[in-house]
Amino acid sequence: MKPDDFEQKLSRQPLRQIPAEWRAEILREGRRVAVPNQNKKLDADTASVPKLNWLSTLNHQLSTFFWPHPKAWAGLAAVWVFILVLNFSMRDKTPMVAEKSAPLSPEVMVQLKKQQLMFAELVGTCETPDANRQKLFAPRPRSERVKILMT
Repeated sequence: MKPDDFEQKLSRQPLRQIPAEWRAEILREGRRVAVPNQNKKLDADTASVPKLNWLSTLNHQLSTFFWPHPKAWAGLAAVWVFILVLNFSMRDKTPMVAEKSAPLSPEVMVQLKKQQLMFAELVGTCETPDANRQKLFAPRPRSERVKILMT
């Protein structure tokens, strides 16, 4: 059957009237959906209709936000997905070297300190490294500080 034949057959059939109760129900449901504040004024027939859940509300809010330029938002989302995939694929999965190394023995620590001192002598700095420097000031209790300051 060609589309033109179908249209001709459809145009020959008489139009039937919608039953009044159907019409009233259709209009009532249309008004309820069109005006969300009318949900409080539901009559007995529409009291059993489920209210909108938060997902549909969120979907409606997001669609009104993203509607002006949906292709631009979709492109931006695609770029972010590409960046995340690239970031996760480029991660170094080899274990860190510090995780495998054993703690230094005391002999090695002594040798390292000797090397630091030798390097300091070669460079010409006369100060000793912070690790070997002794404290110049020993903290005292607070009461003794007051006595020192008063004398």
